[in-house]
Amino acid sequence: MTIEVVAAPGEGEREAILRILSAHNDAAVGPTERRQVAIVVRDDAGTITGGLWGKIGYRWLFVEFLAVSPALKGQGIGRDLMQRAEELARAADCIGIWLDTFSFQARGFYEKLGFGHFGTIDDFPPGHARFFLSKRID
Repeated sequence: MTIEVVAAPGEGEREAILRILSAHNDAAVGPTERRQVAIVVRDDAGTITGGLWGKIGYRWLFVEFLAVSPALKGQGIGRDLMQRAEELARAADCIGIWLDTFSFQARGFYEKLGFGHFGTIDDFPPGHARFFLSKRID
């Protein structure tokens, strides 16, 4: 056996590690649906100008990324994306939605949508904080 630091890890390493972890988790709590989720905003030319990227597992939707082009901010697009995500989560029989955001991003935005704060990592990145929020929809 060897243990090595992979200089440029790729999808192969990720999938191999995830396969082991998923097998352990499924043995502990039963198998779960795991799937990626994407909701995109496109301009008239078809260019993606915003969107939401996440994954469903264990009947929770994790919002990994939410972004809207600066030119489109303040038009309710972020709210619309989150509403669509909630509809998608409900259709998938999810219990709730969770996400993280930084102190220089959008904690207040998510709290206005009914998300509650459940954790913080201070100095991540240094001088800022990372916040964890969730919202039950069941």
